[in-house]
Amino acid sequence: MGLQILAFRVVVPQFGSHIYTTGGVITVFLAALALGYWRGGKRAATHASNERLVWVLLLTAVYLAFLLFTREHLLVYTAAIPIPSRYASLPAIVLLFGPPTYLLGFISPYAAELSHKADTGEASGDVYAFGTAGSILGTAGTTFVLIPATSVEGIGLFFGILLIATALVITLPDPTLRPVAASVVVALLVLFATVGSGAAGVDVRGDVVYQSQTPYQHLEVIDDGDTRTMYLDGARHSAMDLENPDRHVFAYTRYFHLPYLFADDPDDLERVLFVGGGGYTGPKSFLERDESVTVDVVELDPEVTAAAETYFDLDHEDAERLTVHTGDGRSFLAETDETYDAIVLDAYRQDKVPFEMTTREFMALAESRLSDDGVLVANVVSAPEGPASEFYRSQYATMEEAFPQVYAFRTSESSAVQNVELVATKADGRLTQAELHDRNDEREIGIDLTEEVDYYVGDVDTGDAPVLEDDRAPVDSLLDPMMGQRYVVEETDSEAGDPLEQPRITSGAGAGAVASVTG
Repeated sequence: MGLQILAFRVVVPQFGSHIYTTGGVITVFLAALALGYWRGGKRAATHASNERLVWVLLLTAVYLAFLLFTREHLLVYTAAIPIPSRYASLPAIVLLFGPPTYLLGFISPYAAELSHKADTGEASGDVYAFGTAGSILGTAGTTFVLIPATSVEGIGLFFGILLIATALVITLPDPTLRPVAASVVVALLVLFATVGSGAAGVDVRGDVVYQSQTPYQHLEVIDDGDTRTMYLDGARHSAMDLENPDRHVFAYTRYFHLPYLFADDPDDLERVLFVGGGGYTGPKSFLERDESVTVDVVELDPEVTAAAETYFDLDHEDAERLTVHTGDGRSFLAETDETYDAIVLDAYRQDKVPFEMTTREFMALAESRLSDDGVLVANVVSAPEGPASEFYRSQYATMEEAFPQVYAFRTSESSAVQNVELVATKADGRLTQAELHDRNDEREIGIDLTEEVDYYVGDVDTGDAPVLEDDRAPVDSLLDPMMGQRYVVEETDSEAGDPLEQPRITSGAGAGAVASVTG
């Protein structure tokens, strides 16, 4: 079970954390174990011995070393296999984790045969009891101890040493030179694979400044020239220009300032809540542009906030106007008594959308936490039209259940998957695109949103879009048409600040490979 938890951390950065990856990992592990149980059971009566059990453990450790050393290349190569996107992760999971799981399946029938219990039921019961206890320990230990404390390589090294140590313990009653010598060789092989895993290739994304396995995701900070980017589970999440930190590298983060145009009086926009922090691009921008604004941020992962402090110029310890809350966004809204003039939902990704923050009930909760002139902005990753627009149109229809007015803004002229910004207000009347342009010209808000208003969508067809509810929110099926699609992320010019289309897709973006950006 510990190996299964590790599998998620290995596969998710390449294929995303949607339900198909989760189901694929569980399916492959169960199938490989079942095959190992069946094959091991047929061989146990004639082949089971302590020495053969030792070889099974050592072979598993050898394959684990192979996995550690080659996983990056295998993930890229298997991602390019032309199969339907929902099945894209299966070849990688089978190749990387099928063989060691199959070998581990031999252990239970061999152990039952070697237990010397007179009663078959008693022998099976003992094996299942110890096996279940080990599964509990492996799952809890990997989840709550190993993943927060060390890297994928460190966890792999721990598992390899554990397998080798178990093999040596089995040889203690009757030690022979060959298994002991083999254990030493395999230990050296696992150590070499762990140390050399990063030397097999060069990271094409740039220089890795920092990386960590958090309890929630794999966090990386990478510098590519003057641009510093935060990656979460292999997907671009936030970026900062090292030479010009005030620039919005990702153009869609400029849309977070649309509440200044939708509010009747922009001077009344004093309290802002961000659900999702990342590199804190949006919160920092509000604080820098308006000295009267205070900002609350709800970020689930404390290590993301720590990385933002160290690498993205976030200074909230001494900032009286910025308060960071560590926790779940919906829980925070349900528990807080605060009322906000603007709420920005920036917690969605292309492959990972917390469904509980997409439903009608959640939108009603968010509406109740807004002032009478308050504005909600939701950063949604979707195509603006076509089959891949299902999630955005469904989210639009859901927000209409809670808000009198909902608006949509695309962020690219392309019809590809992109960031689509949804804006909801409590106003009775609807603002036209021309009126938004007039407000942009008249109001001094510290940022020119002319081009953002130009991308106003107008009428949105929600006729076939389901309204999402707590007891039925088929978010994964709505995201399915986007899998494997090109994801266009607009970037601003480093000097002029004008949007410049620069599609950025994760390496090996074949079927099922995803890129995701939130700010």
